[in-house]
Amino acid sequence: MLARIFRPSKTAMQSGRAKTNEWVLEFEPKAARRPDPLMGWTQTTDTESSQVRLHFETKEDAVRYAEQHGIAFQLVDPKPAKRIIKAYADNFAFGRRIPWTH
Repeated sequence: MLARIFRPSKTAMQSGRAKTNEWVLEFEPKAARRPDPLMGWTQTTDTESSQVRLHFETKEDAVRYAEQHGIAFQLVDPKPAKRIIKAYADNFAFGRRIPWTH
């Protein structure tokens, strides 16, 4: 039973960083998902990977929990966000490399 400890990234539907400050312990699937013969939906018999997701305030809490319960884990540290700082006034700057047009 292998688990991943990671910090979730922001979703594409939000511009802020809500719900990305907590750490998540999530189990890796034991078996592949397969289509249901009647409806075609994907199904699995592994409830740990599909339904169990634990949230922690800090990385140390998540690691401590995994070690106390004998869960093998993989720690995934988040990459720092690459920020490009721009100002609206830069579009009309005198020294702009590409001339501004409509």
